Amino acid sequence: MIPFLRRFLPLLILLFLLANCGAPGNAGKQSSASPTAVATRPLSPASTTDTCPRPFNRVPGCMTPHSLRVAYGVEPLTEKGFTGKGQTVIDIVSFGSPTLAQDMAFFDKQFGLPPVNLQVIAPLNAREYDPHHDKEGWAGETTLDVEIIHSIAPDAKIVVLVSPVAETEGTIGLPEFRELIQYAIDHRLGNIFSQSWGASELTLQDQKGQQELQQWNNLLQNATTNLGMTFFSSSGDNGATDYADIQETHIASVATTSFAADSPWVTAVGGTTLVRNGAGFSETAWSDSGGGFSRFYKTPSYQQSLPAAVQKQLGGQRGVPDVSADADPGTGLDVYQDGFWALAGGTSAAAPLWAGIMAIANQMAGRPLGFINPSIRMASGRWPEARARRLRCGPASWRLRTRWRAVLWASSIPLSTNWLHRAPMRRISTISRRATIVIPKRVSTATTPSRAGTR
Repeated sequence: MIPFLRRFLPLLILLFLLANCGAPGNAGKQSSASPTAVATRPLSPASTTDTCPRPFNRVPGCMTPHSLRVAYGVEPLTEKGFTGKGQTVIDIVSFGSPTLAQDMAFFDKQFGLPPVNLQVIAPLNAREYDPHHDKEGWAGETTLDVEIIHSIAPDAKIVVLVSPVAETEGTIGLPEFRELIQYAIDHRLGNIFSQSWGASELTLQDQKGQQELQQWNNLLQNATTNLGMTFFSSSGDNGATDYADIQETHIASVATTSFAADSPWVTAVGGTTLVRNGAGFSETAWSDSGGGFSRFYKTPSYQQSLPAAVQKQLGGQRGVPDVSADADPGTGLDVYQDGFWALAGGTSAAAPLWAGIMAIANQMAGRPLGFINPSIRMASGRWPEARARRLRCGPASWRLRTRWRAVLWASSIPLSTNWLHRAPMRRISTISRRATIVIPKRVSTATTPSRAGTR
């Protein structure tokens, strides 16, 4: 019991502080989703399975909704009835998934979860634009987001806001996503946003890009500080760099971060590898997790109390990410889409996980907690430290030496995107640019996703 409490104490402290103190500057904010501090009924016994459907029952790293909640210390709260009831998480995506409703029904039945409270809205009248023919990828991204949110906060409502324009690089898709957020604000849809997408800062340096970012900055600042909203964005899957061009033809050989994770009004979510240690779990940095320093945004006030050595590394710029969670495809949640089971990963899996945690925190508080970045310091009791690490930056033959690392607040384990030795993995398919479905090579002949209906 003592090791368990030590392992999850930082997350429980975070939830307690957020629920009882709230984030600075958010006092008195009213919810648009009628939160309640009253615990609801616990989940059914069937929801406690730690066995993945075949063939992933033979993969040690495969996670179920229950094992994911246990790993992040959420299960004790779930057992007390804190399941995100009365909260709404808004997922911002392009295109959505035509099979989402039936996929969720099968996923819920498999893992004993209550039926998802799901709403899909496509409010924009823009002409469809899909230059990379990636609707299938966005369908997978949408499904992954919703299944992870629902796994962590089973009673939270999930609203999927869909744009007909693919978000790629540069400003492509960003005005439409901004319109979706404004739509959510105008229609009081909810207070928590999950964003599993990003655009390299290198593709946003021109006048058009800077003008678009200014509009985003105004929107996000108002939403977080005046409206009590919380935004989680994935930090990317290209280590210390990202794409160099709008066409996404090559990874840059210089360090960079991506928007919207780089915004000081967003909680940037990096990635880890989640490992079982007997009855417990531990985490190490996932080698592909995005991270570094923004070239656009100055060091925000909540990072200005970092030690002098770290301030020197920041160089007056915003450091990314703020928090982290499981993103390694080899240790990911077993997700279901369109007749297949597969393991999923990418930092796009980490952002919705934190959105689910936030739904529980809001329920416990009885109100939306809004901008949490300043409160993370209180919960952790420590700030990112300086330590030399190797980060993946571009092709495997090129490495960037950097000394920045962020703290994994969920488990109080330091996060760095250092190059880790991992078992060889076979990439099955890519779900957009932020999520990856993979299967370890050791799954013998069952190296393609498993058809549904088998266990």
